Amino acid sequence: MSPSGERWGPYPLVLAGAALGVLAIFLVDTEWGGFALGAVFLVAAAVRFAGYGGALAVRAKNIDVPTLAVLGAALVVTALFLEYPDLKARLLTLFGQ
Repeated sequence: MSPSGERWGPYPLVLAGAALGVLAIFLVDTEWGGFALGAVFLVAAAVRFAGYGGALAVRAKNIDVPTLAVLGAALVVTALFLEYPDLKARLLTLFGQ
């Protein structure tokens, strides 16, 4: 534990994953980096849901988990739409739009 008594828990791993995801967006590939960043947010939501939040626990669990999960899912879906542009048209015809 740190001198202030705060547990960091998985926060450094999530922070490192987010930093690598942003670097991948700028240096490697927008789609791959966005997908990786969304996956990091989904992992953070799962860790926070399991109760091992540490410094990830910013608010109450019932606010943190949905916020991280929705943001992560939105990033993953957006990255998939960027990677496969015809995916949106397929989904719209599948659901009858």
